[in-house]
Amino acid sequence: MKNFPRIGFLLILLGVQLALAATGETATLAGQQVKTGPLIEIRFPVSKYFQDMAAQGGNPRPETGRAVLSFPPGFDPARRWPILIVTSTTDFHITSPMDAEAYHPPADAEGWVILASDATIKAQHDSTPWRLAMLGAALEAVRKDWPQSKNWPVAFAGFSGGSKRSCLLGAMLAKGRAVNICGFFLSGINDDKMSEAYKTYQPGADFLNIPIWISGGMDDIIATPSLEGKAAANMRATGFKRVRVEHFMGVHQLKRAEVKLALRWFRQLGGF
Repeated sequence: MKNFPRIGFLLILLGVQLALAATGETATLAGQQVKTGPLIEIRFPVSKYFQDMAAQGGNPRPETGRAVLSFPPGFDPARRWPILIVTSTTDFHITSPMDAEAYHPPADAEGWVILASDATIKAQHDSTPWRLAMLGAALEAVRKDWPQSKNWPVAFAGFSGGSKRSCLLGAMLAKGRAVNICGFFLSGINDDKMSEAYKTYQPGADFLNIPIWISGGMDDIIATPSLEGKAAANMRATGFKRVRVEHFMGVHQLKRAEVKLALRWFRQLGGF
């Protein structure tokens, strides 16, 4: 009878440990403990291949990269999770990690991981090769610890200039079959960069089946509903089969409710 309190305590402790394991609390990535809830930052070495890519156009060679990530409730890297790659505009010296928090609540709600990458040094020219190199190095770091993540579904998301850059990065990675793309969320886009990316990088006919969600404010004077409609029409003319345009009451801004609906739509169409 005297041992019951100790046995009860051990059972409780075991239950806590099992619960932590089930939610991914004991998992690590690039030396950082993976926690659901807040954003975490990891740092990782950048290989010569990606350094060479980033240095194009006179940029410095980044030896260390950084990425901001979030993990939804119940995350366990042994399971399959969709990843939302966030890309920022180049205006006002904004970097992709700065935009990650804006997507955090809808990503958590819909069970998505967020990944936003950058270097630990500043680029002289915030070019597409620079962005591609840092994203590639970040994906390499994730796959080093979690090789199974190579097969996880990936969607690209961006606002304004970030949406245009997302089109380019997605097409470039799709050409090399580097990621399994399940969607694009393009918010505040006023020009069709998707068709341009498809024609330039030629990622293959399957790329035309990827769902594209275009989101914009009714009172947006930068990416007007007319310009977004024209962009969507151009994409359809190129051959994109799943282009959806949704407008909300607002200006040139990211609408979290739209992000949530888009992520849910990508899941439905992708069957994951």
